[in-house]
This record gives sequence, C-alpha cells and structure tokens, in this order.
Amino acid sequence: MAKTLEQERLAFEGDARRLEERRRKLEEKEREQAISTVEKSGLLKLEAKRLSSLTERIRSLGIEEVEKRLTA
Repeated sequence: MAKTLEQERLAFEGDARRLEERRRKLEEKEREQAISTVEKSGLLKLEAKRLSSLTERIRSLGIEEVEKRLTA
C-alpha cells in the first residue's frame, strides 16, 4: 500500500495506463479476428465494385435486418 496520497495517486494512474493499454490490445485482437473471419468467408475474393455494393446495402439495411433476412 502506498505511503502517501501522492504515491497512491501515481500508482492508480499507472494502473489506469496499463488497463488502457490492455483494452487497446484487446480491440486490436478483435479487429484482426474480424478481418480473418471476413477473409475466410470469401468476401474479399469479390471484385471491388461488387463488394462495395454489398457493404453499402448492408449499411443501408442495418446488421440486424441483414441477419434477419439471411436466417429467414
């Protein structure tokens, strides 16, 4: 335990920085995993115009609506 309030404050700030770094690394891993999933799905093999059209359609409908239509 810190001996002074200033030491405790510094320790707390250090913990906060480490936690933020862990959070950033987790976000990077999640992004890499998402990209890998898209690659495995074959979507990146589509020609650019077709992929762009598909992603625009997904954006306009919304993820929930696309999922609903695909499972119907």
